Amino acid sequence: MAGKVDRQKAWELLCEYNQSDALRKHGLAVEGAMRHFAKLYNEDEDVWGVIGLLHDIDYEMYPEEHCVKCQEIMREHNLPESYIRAVASHGYGIVVDIKPESNAEKVLYTIDELTGLIGAAALMRPSKSVMDIEVKSVKKKFKSKGFAAGVDRNVILNGCEMIDMQLDDVIEHTILGMQDVAEAIGL
Repeated sequence: MAGKVDRQKAWELLCEYNQSDALRKHGLAVEGAMRHFAKLYNEDEDVWGVIGLLHDIDYEMYPEEHCVKCQEIMREHNLPESYIRAVASHGYGIVVDIKPESNAEKVLYTIDELTGLIGAAALMRPSKSVMDIEVKSVKKKFKSKGFAAGVDRNVILNGCEMIDMQLDDVIEHTILGMQDVAEAIGL
């Protein structure tokens, strides 16, 4: 799989290590958001998408080694070091000390937790969909510490600084990316 990683092979790899439907859908949500941001940065959507898809490859089987075990798994499957570094760096300051440097790394770090918050906010809506969710609704939930309490708001805010983008804009673009995959993620 050296060079550019085939999306279907990446999906199969994610499914091999993650049986949870929720984790698979999270991977798809992050993939959608990453593809959207790749367009904004005029970078390769397929590369960014696969990085987003695989970002939690080790989470279900190795939660105590998250962002560490993924490196081993991805090397065993001959994935490029750039993908491995990008995936591992989304745990910066939490479980690893690999600082996000590339645009893809910084965006992944920023939007990973945010996709969870947006998904949870969408489920609170009558439509249970991301198709009609608005930035102001997500921002209100973001400010409510009790809502989706597992979402680390500081990571999102630190990420916004890394990519030099306002929180509202990051929320808007993450929603748009999730809307592109709404059917696949069940929202």
